[in-house]
Amino acid sequence: MSISKTENKVVVVGAGLGGLALACRLAARGKEVLVFDQAAGPGGKAGQLNLGDFYFDRGPSLFTMPDYVDEVFHAAGKNPRDYYTYSKLDTLCHYFFSDGLKLKASADRKAFAAEVELQTGESAKRVLDFLAESERIHALTEEVFIRRSLHRLKTYFTRAIWRGILGFKHIRAFETMEERIRFYFKYPQVQQLFLRYATYNGSSPYKAPATLNVIPHLEFGIGAYMPLGGIYAIPQALHQLAMDLGVQFRWNEKVSEILFSDGKVDGVKTELNSYAAQAVVSNADVVPTYRKLLPSLKAPEKVLAQERSSSALIFYWGMNREFPELDVHNIFFSGDYKAEFRCLFESEEPFADPTVYVHISAKVCAEHAPEGKENWFVMINAPRHQGQNWPTVAQGIKERITKKLSEALQVDIGACIEEEDLLTPEMIDLRTSSFQGSLYGTSSNNRFAAFLRHANKSKELDGLYFCGGSVHPGGGIPMVMSSAKIVSDWMS
Repeated sequence: MSISKTENKVVVVGAGLGGLALACRLAARGKEVLVFDQAAGPGGKAGQLNLGDFYFDRGPSLFTMPDYVDEVFHAAGKNPRDYYTYSKLDTLCHYFFSDGLKLKASADRKAFAAEVELQTGESAKRVLDFLAESERIHALTEEVFIRRSLHRLKTYFTRAIWRGILGFKHIRAFETMEERIRFYFKYPQVQQLFLRYATYNGSSPYKAPATLNVIPHLEFGIGAYMPLGGIYAIPQALHQLAMDLGVQFRWNEKVSEILFSDGKVDGVKTELNSYAAQAVVSNADVVPTYRKLLPSLKAPEKVLAQERSSSALIFYWGMNREFPELDVHNIFFSGDYKAEFRCLFESEEPFADPTVYVHISAKVCAEHAPEGKENWFVMINAPRHQGQNWPTVAQGIKERITKKLSEALQVDIGACIEEEDLLTPEMIDLRTSSFQGSLYGTSSNNRFAAFLRHANKSKELDGLYFCGGSVHPGGGIPMVMSSAKIVSDWMS
């Protein structure tokens, strides 16, 4: 049955984190919200996988800036702790370098700096100076680039924007991350540790602007957290809040077209019906939104043609033993980082010796693995999907990374795998409509990338909006939460 059009009706396409947050914000303001998703439940990339007695977060594994999620509940007049809770991690990451060096990154920046000096000889003061610069970039950019739309005129009449303009030289937009990191550090291992933060938005530190050196502050300054129940607890909590606010959901019902006439949206069409609405918000990737849902609308080709971010190749391993030398987050570095990023963005193939990230939520969430065992989320950065034969690629990668991990941990890792599943860039594309499997929409391999992302409101159609990781301000949980707030504010 079609739903009649009302002045308060809003359709949200996609129940990822951004779509859920937006639905909650709009419903809290009295809007009648209907959310569609092709999947059977909420979460999008932030879903959950069950293998035997093991549970895994399918996608995001790092939780920073929790206030951005909590704000959604506060906007609805609710206590977020009634819906979900989290704890702060004392250890941010364990690092394993190709030369055998091991570093434990404490959440206490002074303790971390002292550890770096002890293990590498790099000055602790330089580490603290770099983190102070990271904090300074955050102070200059948060209100300008994250909290507000760059596509609204009123943004440019705020104190925040002028503070950002006056402090522009301090955000280092005309240097690369790598150039600025080399200015601070001479030891390759310390450089590599900080260069890795470019992967937090799917970019190359050898091309991305040094403005992205803001990212370490999110961990060392604000903190890294783990929700009780894992990352999947966040979409679960947002979904429950949405239900409490009266949001309606249509699961397993894929939107096939966004309907419009006379320069204004009319609603959406699915495989089952047509639904009228005052406004439509796409939480789907902006490229398939135009190519598939708006085929007759002139698309912003320059925006859609921008370089895509990297993707990921992920193995989910249920391990038959525990590893006390590992923590929640663990990195096993490549021996040639520059070559690895050349493969990602130039050759568009996985590197022969990839950096391996191992996330073990069971270190905090004991229910995610049987007693005496662990759930390993094992990820390498991968190029976007361009027709590669991923099953064959994955088999070769698995052999290389099990060997790499076995050598680093002095254990036969392959013999420890009790349960296994795989996620490839092609599967990410098919399951989540993330164009070419890119995790963050476009890359930031351009000094003007922050200004080039697609806007949160359409110029062509009244009543059409966009939220999620492929539009402003970008990917990652805090950014996606911010995109929902920006759209909500724009619709008020």
